[in-house]
Amino acid sequence: MQNPVRVAVDIGGTFTDLQIHDARTGDGHAFKTPSTPHDPSVGLIEGLTGASQRYGFQLGEIGLILHGSTIATNAVLERKLPKGALLTTAGFRDVLEIGRHMRRNVYALKAEPRPLLIPRHLRFEVIERVRADGTLDTPLDLGQLEELVHQLQDANVDALAIAFLHAYRNPDHELRAREFLQNASPNLTISTSHEVSPEVREFERTSTTVLNALLKPVISSYLSSVAQRLAAAGVKATLYLVQSNGGVASPDEAANLPAKLLLSGPAGGAMALGQLAQQHSLTELVGLDMGGTSSDVSVVMNGVIGETQESSIDDLPVRLPMIDIRTVGAGGGSIARAETGGLRVGPQSAGAYPGPVCYDRGGQEPTVTDGNAALGRIIPDSFLGGGMSLKVAEALQSCETMIAKPLNMQPTAAAEGIVNVATAHMASAIRLSLFEKGVDPVDFVLAPFGGAAGLHACAVADELGIDRIIFPSDASTLSARGMLFADLRHDLSRSELLIAADENLLRLTELVTQLRNEAQALLQRDGIAEEEQRIEIAFDMRYRGQAYEITTPCLTINGQSTAAPLVDLSDVLAKFHTLHEQRFAHSSPNEAVEIVTVRAAAIGKLEKPQLTFAVQERSRASGGDKHRSVWIEGQQRDIACIRRDQVVGDIKIKGPALIEEDYTILFIHYGWELTGLPNGDLNCVRSGKEQ
Repeated sequence: MQNPVRVAVDIGGTFTDLQIHDARTGDGHAFKTPSTPHDPSVGLIEGLTGASQRYGFQLGEIGLILHGSTIATNAVLERKLPKGALLTTAGFRDVLEIGRHMRRNVYALKAEPRPLLIPRHLRFEVIERVRADGTLDTPLDLGQLEELVHQLQDANVDALAIAFLHAYRNPDHELRAREFLQNASPNLTISTSHEVSPEVREFERTSTTVLNALLKPVISSYLSSVAQRLAAAGVKATLYLVQSNGGVASPDEAANLPAKLLLSGPAGGAMALGQLAQQHSLTELVGLDMGGTSSDVSVVMNGVIGETQESSIDDLPVRLPMIDIRTVGAGGGSIARAETGGLRVGPQSAGAYPGPVCYDRGGQEPTVTDGNAALGRIIPDSFLGGGMSLKVAEALQSCETMIAKPLNMQPTAAAEGIVNVATAHMASAIRLSLFEKGVDPVDFVLAPFGGAAGLHACAVADELGIDRIIFPSDASTLSARGMLFADLRHDLSRSELLIAADENLLRLTELVTQLRNEAQALLQRDGIAEEEQRIEIAFDMRYRGQAYEITTPCLTINGQSTAAPLVDLSDVLAKFHTLHEQRFAHSSPNEAVEIVTVRAAAIGKLEKPQLTFAVQERSRASGGDKHRSVWIEGQQRDIACIRRDQVVGDIKIKGPALIEEDYTILFIHYGWELTGLPNGDLNCVRSGKEQ
């Protein structure tokens, strides 16, 4: 079998996670290595090399790499971006600064500062105008573009975003401006709004285009480095990049539209959450992905992973389809500090370097990982599969020096305080994510994953009133496992305001047909067989007078079908009223409904691996002879420490207990009981409750 190995790689701020599938045996393996922030491609190659040595395959046998990362996100958060400029329709250069007139403190005399990636002196205007219906109002002034060429060169601008008014209806002026400027400045990176986010709402469309333009050089440079390092290592695999929508894209597509990678890493975790819900026949599941830098919350409702058409990063709007994920700055590396007589944890992170104090790499400030280590909840000699030994004494000392003494408390109390504050942050994020969807946490099952979530899961569930937890196998690298099952995906859209009524059925059919044809052409270009093609059509809908829409599924088109896509609107209207009732607790079936945007998700199904994770049953006698001293609620207790592969059959583990794995550890609290499941996952319920 040629190139039988498939690898998914999730590069985070602290660790690089890998999931490996070898088609020859069907086995799935996990591997974890520290990230290399100075050049993430180094960590990628180190991870592939380490995994090949551990699991006995050659790098040349890798046939497919599915790559997710936080590289785009970190570039924005850390402002490691090239010098950029913005070109707008005359009179609209300040659209980023004006925004939506929203302020956190409505009674403040001045609005809070808005994050701006491009200063005003690099925001330029050109005379041109297209009306809202796409017809021409004012021709494009090419003379002004000639002057702009010299201004951009004098300012040493590397990236340019072009966002003209109503370009989503008629992109002609954006296309002509890009062609003119690209011919004059071949090395200038240019992004246009009609290709990045061809939708209504000028502010969000412009913000997304600016982000895309500034990320282009960053991602292009990274992908070039990856290609060189893979070639040098003898890896000839096909490479795909995981997008925020849960699908994957080719390197060329990702380099052209890098804004679609902003939630690349967390999207893999959400995809894995969806698979977990299917495996256990769960319709309501909330995922907590706690890594080294942050924690991400994703939700499965009614058996479907939540998606959104707009999000933000560092208060910068991003108008692109993506999995609905809420991020909070509470990860294993989140830094704790005494502040104004209290304890604060995060959002600042120690990252991979220097990392937590217990890593012994020069870190001085205590982190959540240091708190757990100081409490005895992490086994120091088996951290990272035995690849790293933690310095527990140093972790406890940092808690004493930086937290306990300033706040006049015991060192272990300070460590427990750090852990409890981080837990409260994560519980609040889950509560907010579910409340805004109109649902109650008590109706959900919790699925913790990532390297650190298992230590906090029971405490988070206690805060939320959740009665059941599913601990997935290989939880530390579950986001990477989700990527193994990703499909190719292109998102297309057309914005045009129409009343959802029979008189507009012909125009809607024309829009859907245009999107269908474009989607089918993209999937054919990607080499996807007709039987593996699927196009999902949806409408952004609202009641007349509302400002925001609900994306409502409309229909699914399989293969290269050319049948008339729409017959009537009754089904999609009924779905919209139901979704509105669910989200806002009311609906108005007799009110006029508007369709703002028509969407198409072009999905090319990739071959799925058949993973097997061997679970070896051991004797009961081997399950409880190891104990550790752990601090719990201010008291030191001796509790059982058990290997995960011992929790099989009808064995039941009552808390408190530690469950040890290669790359993570689970802390089972008082009042919880753990049992094994046939597929290797673990089921944890409150004592006395059976599921």
